[in-house]
Amino acid sequence: MKKLINKIVPRAYGQYFNLYSLIAPHKVANNAFHVFCTVRKGRIKPEQAAYLDDFKLTVEDIAGHKIQSYRWPGNKETVLLVHGWESNTFRWRNLIKKLREADFNIIAFDAPSHGYSSGKHLYVPLYEEAVNHMVKKYNPKHLIGHSVGGMTILYNQYKNPSEHVDKIVTIGSPSEFHEIVGHFQDILKFNNRVMKHLDDYVLNRFGFKIDEFSTSKFAQSISKKRLLFHDKHDLITPYHASVAVNKNWKGSQLVSTEGLGHSMHQDDVNDQIISFLEA
Repeated sequence: MKKLINKIVPRAYGQYFNLYSLIAPHKVANNAFHVFCTVRKGRIKPEQAAYLDDFKLTVEDIAGHKIQSYRWPGNKETVLLVHGWESNTFRWRNLIKKLREADFNIIAFDAPSHGYSSGKHLYVPLYEEAVNHMVKKYNPKHLIGHSVGGMTILYNQYKNPSEHVDKIVTIGSPSEFHEIVGHFQDILKFNNRVMKHLDDYVLNRFGFKIDEFSTSKFAQSISKKRLLFHDKHDLITPYHASVAVNKNWKGSQLVSTEGLGHSMHQDDVNDQIISFLEA
């Protein structure tokens, strides 16, 4: 029954958008965008709170959101950790252990609408505002992002490059916004008319069309030292995303894995990250 409901509800949304777009295209585009950006998971669970609460740093006011930040102090360079969609800072626990052993100073935060942070929606331009705030305030030497977090730090260094940032690591990150939106369209089964209205909405609000947002294109203008990880059988984010970024990012290194999945919490991955940061 649950599987049936999960199929029916998205298609009901799609039918609503398809029909209503004939009457109120602008409202439909706004509604579709907010459905697309709604965060349904990623709040702090009790076992996660037990790990995170002792390392809370401050609550930042960013773009109308209360953003929870964390710090694990160290004597070496500052590393900023940026988690992915429907996740929170707890996802970094294995890497944090390695970073602390290597004595890095660690800053992390819960994205808008994730973890302890306020809100109901997340989209990359909003996430980039939060990343940019943290970069300016804490001057990290290194940026590490997982999934959408990786997409966001590349967008940040394309839009607001920091001279202080030296190295970037992305893990299982998407590249093309149109692929993400296309997947959304496939789930809801809304038609190309709705897609056109949504594209216009994105252009009017953010200044770019859906198919113009591409971290593989942004990478061409980013000169930071870079390391990419992606599993060839990633079921969440297609492997070809990192292949495309690596192709356009001069001097970057792509570590291709098999069987490590999307999260990539494994020691081998984390050890390679530490080696890259210390080199």
